[in-house]
Amino acid sequence: MYSDADAAALYDLLNPWDPERWPADAFYTQLVMAAGSVLDVGCGTGSMLHWSREHGHAGRLVGLEPDHAALGRARRRGDVEWVEGTAATMGWESRFDLATMTSHAFQCLVTDDDVRASLAAIRASLRVGGRFAFETRHPQARAWEGWNPSNASDVTDAAGRALRVWHEVEAVTDDVVTFSETTAEPDGTVLRLDRTSLRFPDVVALDAFLAEAGFEIEARYGDWRRGPVSPASREIITIARRP
Repeated sequence: MYSDADAAALYDLLNPWDPERWPADAFYTQLVMAAGSVLDVGCGTGSMLHWSREHGHAGRLVGLEPDHAALGRARRRGDVEWVEGTAATMGWESRFDLATMTSHAFQCLVTDDDVRASLAAIRASLRVGGRFAFETRHPQARAWEGWNPSNASDVTDAAGRALRVWHEVEAVTDDVVTFSETTAEPDGTVLRLDRTSLRFPDVVALDAFLAEAGFEIEARYGDWRRGPVSPASREIITIARRP
């Protein structure tokens, strides 16, 4: 067995927060460090907020995450507020200057009801003029076509175990992709199998949901260097504002 705690630790190993190395991390870090109070929705293991506090953010930092094991790793740092839950269930009113959903977390909102409830709660949590920054994979890039066993990754976890990790798409229904992630020993012995679904909304669908929730689009980018959305874009990066 490969436990939830093991999986959370492996995620940290594979996805370190490093603004000097990763343009996406640099994009969000710039926003976070300029905001007095930040809510990170779907904060995972908390690496962005850990980095921000360590590098001098002196304001309020709050991480919200439904996964208990991931939040357990986040709580290793006690000078950030950690809350177990989802966006739709939170009850903050006008508390934050910035809300974020990084690492394509927005795509975990699969149904229309999930999206509407989450956006309403996120908007309510922001002060007037507050911003919500998030990204989704652009459906035109069809990123899921690369999620297959031929692209398996060989890694060594923090305990020194050699592992092989791969993904496999099970279904594509409208704009929702369901796939599995397998963690195995190098010989193929399966240690863990996780299954999830992600939604791939296009720009039109995103903007309709944001307008319905009462957001205005402040900026829209197609890459992490703030280039425009184009026919070649792999990302839809949005900064929305509560007017």
